[in-house]
Amino acid sequence: MTETIAAHLDAITQYAPVWGFLLIFIFMTIESSFIPFPSEVVMIPAGFLAFKHQLTTGNPWIDSLIAVLVGISGSLAGAYINYWLALKLGRTFLHRYGKYFFLKEQTLDRAEEIFREYGELATFVCRLLPAIRQLISIPAGLSRMNLKSFTLYTGLGAGIWVVILTAIGGYFGHLTQDMTYVQMIERGKEIIKQNYIWLLIGLAVFVVCYLYVHHKVMKRRNA
Repeated sequence: MTETIAAHLDAITQYAPVWGFLLIFIFMTIESSFIPFPSEVVMIPAGFLAFKHQLTTGNPWIDSLIAVLVGISGSLAGAYINYWLALKLGRTFLHRYGKYFFLKEQTLDRAEEIFREYGELATFVCRLLPAIRQLISIPAGLSRMNLKSFTLYTGLGAGIWVVILTAIGGYFGHLTQDMTYVQMIERGKEIIKQNYIWLLIGLAVFVVCYLYVHHKVMKRRNA
């Protein structure tokens, strides 16, 4: 089983030098639009592969920098999609048909409420928060926020998030850069076996914290 998983990982990573950066851009564009998709499964592997010397240049620092820039570009592209959809289609259309595009009316209303309360700064801060990260671009479009300001705040917020995720992946890539995938999987099994209680506790704490922040972010003022 271990050898099979390792073989699949080796086969996948063979395409990383050619298609890696393009896939980062595509998936980060999707993540930043209205389609639910976690950026963690994009940028953490990107940093990991960079420090495993399995991206385009083979230099971990250059590849990490390119991955970050491409990730930010993808985030901006997805944010522009939401911005222009809101600008061109309007609030009524989004409320009526948004549910067919993963946009619940209560979520849209909450995004607008946050934007009204905090203004343009919300497009920066909300990029670091769960639940509302992508959708804050919609009220920005509805309010016709200045595009230069929108780009600046969105790029800064997305940039911080992308750097954090890439750094996490890079750290693990650095730790395992001299290990094969078989060795990594075996080592992972050992760590889980020896520390499963602490890992479960850590996972539980993470889930509780995530759900708490999600609840606080999405709670309406008049609720």
